[in-house]
Amino acid sequence: MRKFRFPVLVFFLIVFVLSNIALSAPKILIGFSMDTLKEERWQKDRDFFVEEATKLGAKVLVQAANGDDALQVSQAENLLSQGVDILVVVPHNAEACAAIVESAHKSKVSVIAYDRLIKNSDVDLYISFDNEKVGTLQANYITKLVPTGTYVYIGGAPTDNNAYMFKAGAMKVVDPLVKAGKIKLAYDQFTNDWKPEIAQSNMENALTLLDNKVDAVIAANDGTAGGVIQALTEQKLAGKVPVSGQDAELAACQRIVEGTQTMTVYKPIRVIAEAAARAAVDMAKKKKIKTTMTVNNGKIDVPFLALEPIAVDKDNMYKVIIKDGFHKLEDVYRNLPKKDWPAQK
Repeated sequence: MRKFRFPVLVFFLIVFVLSNIALSAPKILIGFSMDTLKEERWQKDRDFFVEEATKLGAKVLVQAANGDDALQVSQAENLLSQGVDILVVVPHNAEACAAIVESAHKSKVSVIAYDRLIKNSDVDLYISFDNEKVGTLQANYITKLVPTGTYVYIGGAPTDNNAYMFKAGAMKVVDPLVKAGKIKLAYDQFTNDWKPEIAQSNMENALTLLDNKVDAVIAANDGTAGGVIQALTEQKLAGKVPVSGQDAELAACQRIVEGTQTMTVYKPIRVIAEAAARAAVDMAKKKKIKTTMTVNNGKIDVPFLALEPIAVDKDNMYKVIIKDGFHKLEDVYRNLPKKDWPAQK
């Protein structure tokens, strides 16, 4: 028996050494530069992204600038100084974040634009949903409900390239109806920093200008929709004027089942977060990323991994939002009598 003891000990020693080498191997370090964490949606993006990256053996350093352009650039520089292997950026300002791309490339670090495109830069990859389709889904839904009448468009932040893409998609539907004389687009305004209170002020201006004669509102996201609905509530018009949205925020989903908001566009956040985490790890390993199309950012045609958004209303709320685990049934329907809750299947 003694003659087998030595090889067995050697075998376990080799396994121990190799295991420790694997454990001590440096992890991929991902820098995640975010515009803001003040909104529920972005907190979910962060959590899902970090969860997936961790599963893949990476470590994530997160910084959030909360709408401050100079701070976001400074935070990105800090992430680069910490030796990140890849930088993922949710830009507050599509133009200002070009400086981040330039700095990263000087450090030989690739950059992924997450959800929002970085303009006039050599950004390496763009991952988002088909943002023009988001606008098209909003406009298609509202125009089918209200095929004629006076419309208001409340857009997103003028510093966010997505706001222009949402509007471009919506106008593909609205413009032909305007030209045909079926719709009058009587008020059209962007919303600085996507702030609901600015959207509310814009909607109040529209109602004053139009003497409350508004038949439908296309609002670019759920935050702006919330501001719009507050303005409508003050004029006792909430629930009477259809309002679109986007992001499937909990408050918006509650408004939809309660009848004050008409629809939202769901962009499955886990899908984009996990796709971005996988791409970040692969790019850090110098692997090629398969993309579906390109989008021009004013300087180059950026490889674009485009994901599919989903229109959601009260009829498919349970099937899409609840069954996907994005929100809980009791949270979305909590302000309704239980007899009005959907049957769980």
